[in-house]
Amino acid sequence: MNRPDEVTRYLNNLSADEGRAELLRCCHSTNWADQMMANRPFADGTELLALADSIWNGLDEDDWREAFAAHPMIGDQQVHRNAAPGTGRWAQAEQEGVAGSSAEVLNALAAGNQLYRERYGFVFLICATGLSAAEMLGQMQTRLLHTHHHEIRVASEEQRQITRLRLEKLGTP
Repeated sequence: MNRPDEVTRYLNNLSADEGRAELLRCCHSTNWADQMMANRPFADGTELLALADSIWNGLDEDDWREAFAAHPMIGDQQVHRNAAPGTGRWAQAEQEGVAGSSAEVLNALAAGNQLYRERYGFVFLICATGLSAAEMLGQMQTRLLHTHHHEIRVASEEQRQITRLRLEKLGTP
């Protein structure tokens, strides 16, 4: 049995309130979580992931921004504390590539985060799992050159990837 099928069983066996809360841990868009719950029970992991993607891609910018707002800044030294409730350990693990980075890189990330937020109005979002701080910084610098329209789409795709990874973590200690 693959992991998405285990998650499907886990989500199907929760109460509506518990299921919604778990989905919000994966993607903090209330519209996304509500639409996911409206489609429960999920047949299997393939359906769960396809539905998660389909609903996410059908949302509007306000829904995306709501989800983005639940993320701490990349390189945040208090990532565990500043993440949305129930996601601190996930966010910390996702940003593990920042651990041990030089002060120079951390300062560049902090400055880049500020510029990014000023330019686009939301937190720099990247599926950071497996990336080094230097790689994240490079992506940030490249993405600061995007138009708003292009960048909101890029950030949305990053959130979609984060959501899929987090869905696969549900039901584990």
